[in-house]
Amino acid sequence: MKQVVEYQGIPVGVLIPRDGCLAFMAVKYDVMELDGRSFSSAAEAREAVRAHVTQRVTLAA
Repeated sequence: MKQVVEYQGIPVGVLIPRDGCLAFMAVKYDVMELDGRSFSSAAEAREAVRAHVTQRVTLAA
């Protein structure tokens, strides 16, 4: 079953079960670098998205 991953209420990706993990498929440019990455849980994926977006904002400043 696919799960939508949101960041600040905006869908940014989908988690798809694959080989016992959850594969992240990005749907927004801001998280494209996470596309294809595997996570053990939806919570882990959400945290990775949060950290990634936060880092992008920090680097852009």
